[in-house]
Amino acid sequence: MGKIKILVVEDELIIADNICDILEELGYEVLEPAVSYTEALETLEREKPDLALLDIQLAGRRDGIDLAWKIRDEYKIPFIFLTSNADPATVERAKKVSPPAYLLKPFDKNDLFTSIEIALYNYSQNNVGKPGEKRIESDLEKDQDDNIILNDALFVKHKQQFEKVKFEEILFLKSEHVYVNLITKNKEFLVRGSLSKLIERLPNYFFKLHRSYAVNLNEIDSIGYINLKIGKHELPFGKGYRAELLNKIDILNNT
Repeated sequence: MGKIKILVVEDELIIADNICDILEELGYEVLEPAVSYTEALETLEREKPDLALLDIQLAGRRDGIDLAWKIRDEYKIPFIFLTSNADPATVERAKKVSPPAYLLKPFDKNDLFTSIEIALYNYSQNNVGKPGEKRIESDLEKDQDDNIILNDALFVKHKQQFEKVKFEEILFLKSEHVYVNLITKNKEFLVRGSLSKLIERLPNYFFKLHRSYAVNLNEIDSIGYINLKIGKHELPFGKGYRAELLNKIDILNNT
């Protein structure tokens, strides 16, 4: 479990520090701000943030738009452009990289929070069907399924903010009528949606072993004839699921 990790790329240190302070107040994990294209790449490689805030007009030969192309092609995380009075040519360049969100300076805490939520949603929408990038509709679409899947994590809407839950940390999922209970080693999350739809968007090491349960195959401790154990939990099989479960584990072990 963890907070959404955000990188701020801004060459005016006073502005960068102010943005970082606001992000921390909103409950995000904030990395040390980067002031240039090169420094930002070093941080991206080292820290693996979940989202980046990019000032378009960075000092140096390469600006925030160049960095956005690099992020889109190689790091595959959502980003937000920070801009004030950009000239028309710069705006046209920025549009071509299809940013998930823009944020106009000056902005306040609510503007920043809204832009982050929109960026996560728009990025997930634009990457439906691409390898490694999946999504669940958020409340911005149908006021249901308040969660987004990006890369290796599920971002759960909790107290007006997204909380990051890595797939590998989920032990199992349990259907609760119109909700799904995500059980991890240390915490539980109740999210809106159906188990069947959610399991379709998770990695192939999740297996539905009952109409009400799906399990992380990497976390199973033992398998009996009518149930299995995972941590302190004991989960039932659906009729006829045992052979399919064992076959799926065998396939995973040989890939």
